[in-house]
Amino acid sequence: MLRLIAACICLTLPAIAAADETVTNFTLDNGLEVVVIEDHRAPVVVQMVWYRSGSADEPVGSSGVAHFLEHLTFKQTENLAPGELSATVAANGGSDNAFTSYDYTAYFQRIAADRLELVMSMEADRMENLLLKQEDIATERDVILEERSQRTDTSPGALLNEQIRAAQFLNHRYGVPIIGWRHEMEALDMDDAQTFYETFYAPNNAVLVIAGDVDPEEVRALAEQYYGPIPANADIPERVRPAEPPQNAARRVVFEDQRVAQPYISRSYLAPERDPGAQEDAAALTVLAQLLGGSNFTSVLNDKLQFEEQIAVYTSAFYDGQALDDTSFSLVVVPSDGITLDEAEAALDRVIAEFLDEGVDAEQLDRIKMQLRASQIYARDNVQSAANRYGSALTSGLTVEDVQAWPDILQEVTAGDVMEAARVVFDPRASVTGILKAPTTELSEVSQ
Repeated sequence: MLRLIAACICLTLPAIAAADETVTNFTLDNGLEVVVIEDHRAPVVVQMVWYRSGSADEPVGSSGVAHFLEHLTFKQTENLAPGELSATVAANGGSDNAFTSYDYTAYFQRIAADRLELVMSMEADRMENLLLKQEDIATERDVILEERSQRTDTSPGALLNEQIRAAQFLNHRYGVPIIGWRHEMEALDMDDAQTFYETFYAPNNAVLVIAGDVDPEEVRALAEQYYGPIPANADIPERVRPAEPPQNAARRVVFEDQRVAQPYISRSYLAPERDPGAQEDAAALTVLAQLLGGSNFTSVLNDKLQFEEQIAVYTSAFYDGQALDDTSFSLVVVPSDGITLDEAEAALDRVIAEFLDEGVDAEQLDRIKMQLRASQIYARDNVQSAANRYGSALTSGLTVEDVQAWPDILQEVTAGDVMEAARVVFDPRASVTGILKAPTTELSEVSQ
């Protein structure tokens, strides 16, 4: 019965995937790029405004300002009272929020389709007429500092990841935390936030994504009405970040913390990102991550280290190629009781070496590709997921055509592609090995 179901899935998925999303894109005269994703199954719409500015675009010494400004934009504009935008969305049965990453900052509202004009008018107002008040600076600075305390400073794993990224990126701003270094966050002021807003929050530095029960021509008319009058910023700086120099030495980070209950190893390698018109290497790395650590039952690391040898209680592999510049490929091993970190690391190295020698299992490769196809199809059931895919891609250097081609490029990955990508990415000279553990007795006694 299970084989029959699997066969049906294999026969059905390609046919479903062939039905491309209905996407329309155009650019307003002021440079605002607009993407409309039609989905008429429910009377709901998601509006997202994505700015091509994230933490990697911050001035040196002002880490955290992109996220700080994101918080401040929910205060007030010249036409909206403090908190009025979110309160209005909620009063109309919708929800709204925002988030900041390395390459973008995004704002969104999910609301009934007939309320699109309402949220579009308010978001356009926020793009042009933000009103920063001195009394809000200290308040929101305390908020982001508390956010750092809760999400990073209280988590040994988060602190280790922060140190690994700082060691992985020798020159690039991807090595600086999105939320910021605490000592620089504490110094953020009105001028920092205002300058970042005036520099980057402009229509020619933004992507408007509308997904849901909408008509593209009606969206165009509304976009021209509300966003069209906002002037472009002719002084937006060219988006060029410091390049990584050749990485010629493996690095190790040992983070010890009294709060660590479960020690583990995290290995990071410098890896190429998805490039417009040339996504094949990233596709091979995406499949490689799934093969090595994408499943708790069938992945290579899990099969070898958890089931066969019982060296680990958890293994995983991660790769997200959607970045403007070089990204990373990561592996994690949590050792079983009685297994030392040195033994777990040696086992990880041995399994990777065996994989490079033995190659890819053909049946497993077919299974991974089918799972990737299925996940992409199911993601289309969520209009916000669709909006996220296009918005994050377009603000990370990709195009609408790249997004639409990605599923087929993944299906075209061969075993040879995966092995070539693995041999390139698993370069010890471009690696950082992170060790998380509780302090040794000797260190604990010294510190007392």
